[in-house]
Parts: sequence; C-alpha cells; structure tokens
Amino acid sequence: MTAFADLHRGDEPLLLPNGWDHASAAVLAAQGFRAIGTTSLGVAAAAGLPDGTSDTRDETLRLALALGSGPYLLSVDAEDGYSEDPDEVGEFARELAAVGAVGVNLEDRLGSRALHADKIAAVKAAAPGLFVNARTDTYWLGDGAGTMARLDAYQQAGADGVFVPGLTEPRDIAALVRHLDVPLNILYTPTGPTVPHLADLGVRRVSLGSLLYRRALGAALETAVDIREGRTPGGTVPSYGAVDALSRRRDPAHSAGT
Repeated sequence: MTAFADLHRGDEPLLLPNGWDHASAAVLAAQGFRAIGTTSLGVAAAAGLPDGTSDTRDETLRLALALGSGPYLLSVDAEDGYSEDPDEVGEFARELAAVGAVGVNLEDRLGSRALHADKIAAVKAAAPGLFVNARTDTYWLGDGAGTMARLDAYQQAGADGVFVPGLTEPRDIAALVRHLDVPLNILYTPTGPTVPHLADLGVRRVSLGSLLYRRALGAALETAVDIREGRTPGGTVPSYGAVDALSRRRDPAHSAGT
C-alpha cells in the first residue's frame, strides 16, 4: 500500500481518473497517470446492469484481474462490497488484492454506520495492504447531516482515507479537512472547485468518477449524429494503431508494478 498511500501525501492532490476497461486504463496510464480507479457506473453500464445494486461483483473482479497487472496503481470501486456480511466483503477485498489492486472504495449508501465500519475492519483484516477509501453518501444522497459522525466511525475502523462525493462547498470541505486524521477525497465536478482550489483547501485526492465514461458516450453520440447530418466530427480521435497497441496486455512480469 505504501506507494499508493504516498500519492495522498504529495505536494499536490492525487488526481485519480477512472477507467472502465483495459483500453481506457491504458490510454490514461500512457498520459502519465500513476494511479487509476475504476468506475462502478462504467462497469455496470458496459455489462447492461444497474449501478449501485451489488449486481456487478463478478464484472468488477474480472476488470480488476484485467487491470491489476498494468503499469499503474489500481484502485477498485467496489460499491458497498457486494454483501451485507463483513466477512464476505473482506473476502472480496482479499481477491482484489490477490489480482493486483492496491486500493478499494467502499460506500455506505446511508445505511448502518456500524455495519459499514465493520466492513472496513473486515477488509483491513483480510487484506491489510489495501488502501481503504471509505465513502459516505451524506451529501450524495442527503443534505450532509451526520457526515462527521460517520467519518469518525470509519476512521476508527481503520479507513486509510475518506470520500465524500457531492460535497462542493469550500467552507465545508475545509472544515472536514481540519477535522479528519486521514486524507479527504472529493469528487470533481465541472461546477465545483477546481483541482488547485481543492488543493488549497487541503483535499488530498480528487476522483473523476464516471465523468470520463459519460463524456466518452457523449462524444460517441455527437460523432454519430454529426456524420448522419453531413457534418465533419471534431475532437481528438486516437488512431486505430494507437488503440490497438495500447490494448495489448503487457506480460505481468514486465509491468511497472512488479
């Protein structure tokens, strides 16, 4: 976990882009991103499954297996751990670590605070090297009430970092940073603070979540419509050869992480 944890302690926040398949992760790594996360929405949508319903356990593990030997540090969005049984969540975390993941996101969905803390503790017991980023949805699904109490419980359970998507008010972000003993992760939004502003507030990790996946879908749709309407599509388009080269998996023995 040390190399990944260290990225949360640098002069600038860790900007974590989120991929959804081998090619998306590879092209991000080629641009110099040392760590890459997965996006549960991208994984679910690609498989024709709903996001946030614990239906993508197998798909998530398969993606981790495909990406875990890549030349980057991999953090996996595991929704709520795909189970209400902390021991099962711990076992899933052990499987992620076994295929090369160095981090995992676990979200509470505003359910039982105690249960989520138990899941975090189970993950740390089963896979001590995994960086556990404990997410609370107090702002994503609610009005922010109870945020500090939840984060305190998750810190005490062993979380290495905490994630509060939906929080965009600079004053509230700064207050959380002062309160926490572990790095704060914020979800980037184009209408919220910039990455330099978040850095000034003390945020140590900025995730892009499903933004890249959604923008990719948007670009595909715009391109198809432009061609249909007789317009020349714009935007950056990697060549066939470039994508084909990026999409060829490396021999794990020669990956940067080994």
